[in-house]
Amino acid sequence: MDTILLEYAWVLLVLIGLEGLLAADNAVVMAVMVKHLPKPQQKKALFYGLAGAFIFRFAALFMITFLVNIWQIQALGAAYLLFIAVKHIYDQRKGKDHTIEPETTKGSGFWMTVLKVELADIAFAIDSMLAAVALAVTLPHLGDFDIGGINGGQFGVMLAGGLIGVIIMRFAAHKFVRLLEKYPQLETAAFVVVGWVGVKLVVLTLSHEKLGVLPHDFPHSTPWTITFWLVLLGIVLTGVFTGLKKNKQQNA
Repeated sequence: MDTILLEYAWVLLVLIGLEGLLAADNAVVMAVMVKHLPKPQQKKALFYGLAGAFIFRFAALFMITFLVNIWQIQALGAAYLLFIAVKHIYDQRKGKDHTIEPETTKGSGFWMTVLKVELADIAFAIDSMLAAVALAVTLPHLGDFDIGGINGGQFGVMLAGGLIGVIIMRFAAHKFVRLLEKYPQLETAAFVVVGWVGVKLVVLTLSHEKLGVLPHDFPHSTPWTITFWLVLLGIVLTGVFTGLKKNKQQNA
């Protein structure tokens, strides 16, 4: 039981980090979208944006819980996570900027701007819940009840991650933005983690009972669990040490 709780704690910790990064990106995009508005309207638009982020994250969460055990959805989730990880790293190596000001937002009225902010929130909500599901569904079951197609314990981790993501967006997103500006390698490491989580979801898909490419119990086996967490820890530590080293060189 202690081992299961420890694994849940690790997953929640990683999820908080991913949610923090997504929340920071979401907050930056919202800020860029509303900056053409007068100051009072900016605050209102950001308020609606935060409310939308909260609603859409929970809507995405409840929708995904009913689809999570369909292997095609797992495969799409894995492909999506691998795609955004590879695309981010490729774009970063090419020197492209990910915080892009939408041209169509310039000059938009208040409600049109709010609509565009809400559409951006939907995209970030899908990002957030796919990352949460990819992490949570590989956890061992905790408790005897299910919500939709997912175990109650796994759902609790996803719910906590979603709540924390919105809280981070509200109170600490600007700190994450400054941290990423100071240590951009942390963002790369985060998306490598996303890609590695995508690999984990590939393993889960291949072990689905309707495919049977891998043994059904393999995703929960001790060798795979140890391998996954050792690689994940290595990615995080590499990102931290690389960020600190480059920052030190720049300040030298």
